[in-house]
Amino acid sequence: MPKKATNPEDNRPDITAAEISETATEPDSVQTDVGGAALGSEEPPGDQELIEKPLDTKTEKKKASDAAAPVPKKKRVTKKAAATQKDASEKSESGTTDDSGAPPAARQVKRKRAIVSIDEERSVATLRDQVKSDLLDLVESLKVKKILTGTIQGVERLDENPDISYAVIYHGEFKVIIPAEELVAPPADFRDRNPADVMHYLITKRLGAEVDFIVKGVDEKTGIAAASRLDAMASKRKAYFYGTDRDGNHLLYEGSTAEARVVSVIRAGIFVDLFGLEVYIPLKELSYQRLLDATTYYQPGQRVLLKVTELERHGRDNLHVVASVKQAAPNPYERAIRRYNIGSRYVGTVSLVDTTGVFVSLEGGIDCLCSHPKRGRPPRGSRVTVRILGINHESNRIWGAITHITSR
Repeated sequence: MPKKATNPEDNRPDITAAEISETATEPDSVQTDVGGAALGSEEPPGDQELIEKPLDTKTEKKKASDAAAPVPKKKRVTKKAAATQKDASEKSESGTTDDSGAPPAARQVKRKRAIVSIDEERSVATLRDQVKSDLLDLVESLKVKKILTGTIQGVERLDENPDISYAVIYHGEFKVIIPAEELVAPPADFRDRNPADVMHYLITKRLGAEVDFIVKGVDEKTGIAAASRLDAMASKRKAYFYGTDRDGNHLLYEGSTAEARVVSVIRAGIFVDLFGLEVYIPLKELSYQRLLDATTYYQPGQRVLLKVTELERHGRDNLHVVASVKQAAPNPYERAIRRYNIGSRYVGTVSLVDTTGVFVSLEGGIDCLCSHPKRGRPPRGSRVTVRILGINHESNRIWGAITHITSR
């Protein structure tokens, strides 16, 4: 009987999972590992090497393209560009600016208010500029003994120490105080009066006077400076009474005319500051007319022209000066007396009444001496009519009689 043909696939044995594992470990297998080594080697490969990994096609293609692509050249960055990038990164990290470059609203800094000036340099000073300038004046006076000038605007006497009085001068925003002993030289004789009261009186009489001073100390925080007037006066005396011009002549001499400041006024005369020296001028040397009270015509702070009639220098600190205000001006009698004729009548004002008679002030600044009228003594300041009885052109005197009195 002929043999029946068999299908080789029909005789295929059943393969179990264990067999697959055992078969994979047989040395006769010709499988290769991932690295390409033969499996028939003496040391079998490990299990991990036999696990086939799935191929990532996209990843492999990218690696291949990256390996084939040329390496790009590194761009050259300048220092300026690097600095700009650094500033931009710092601003971005600190949050001070946004993408548009503007500061955020929450942290916006107020702009400093600048003054827009007309010219290149501002000519109008602000309060801050003035305070700075005033402080520089005081510091300059302190450092180099520069003489400053101010007006006495107050007198202070502290309750805790009433024996010390201060004169107050305002130099801009700063308060300058001058102790009484540094403002006025104390008198040789206090006449049995309290020295503190006498010095306080002397300062008070100089209220409103314009004086020189040198700063002794400045406190910028409190705005107070201490000064001395006597030091400034000594410096001016040295310059004007002992200083000379290019020809070797003194600046002030007997017969010279100078400007002076009125610092104190009493009924009988005035005290003037003549370049660091206080000079007393009596009432009769103030005007060619008869004056009764100097306080009516003068006050501290005024400036007058005077003529130095006497000047003696005894050493460096001893001066003797006599001055006259009326002699610094032309004598009005020399020209005004020619306006009047003997026997004529003129209108005037009673300026002074004393035992000598009644002085009537006429036009032109001259006084006519009249006898006391029989109808009664006219009050000072009343308007009267005078008949001229005589004129002396050599002595510049004129006299007459009151004929009519007009009530005030």
